[in-house]
Amino acid sequence: MLLRRYGSQYHSVEMNFDSKALNEIGFRRDRQQSFDVYTFPDTFERVSEHDFDAHAEGEVHDEVEQAVLSRLEEQVVDLMDSLAHDQVIVIQSEQGASYPKTRQATRKVIRDGENRLHFTVHIEPPLHLAVYRRTS
Repeated sequence: MLLRRYGSQYHSVEMNFDSKALNEIGFRRDRQQSFDVYTFPDTFERVSEHDFDAHAEGEVHDEVEQAVLSRLEEQVVDLMDSLAHDQVIVIQSEQGASYPKTRQATRKVIRDGENRLHFTVHIEPPLHLAVYRRTS
């Protein structure tokens, strides 16, 4: 389960990584579960932390950006698949402070005698997640 803080609650969320969105790396509440932020440390203990980023290059901007987002999503899904039944993932990246965003560099290249654009896209800062385990 993936959790994100909204006010004084951690809510379960699903990933919404979309290259066409204003905020490409998004999470949407799925209303499956929520935990009080103040009692969460009494119930869960931090097991590990993970930083995820991705990188891609190509000639079509949207395709390159979507490739980066797909790679990032794969990494998060792999982490979710590795969780034990009593573990959850909490998104540590905060809006306005350390929230990941796609960054790009564009350069001109000559290919087959034509001027073309070449895009390089990466995530900065990395998506910061923490794995927590329910205490007994």
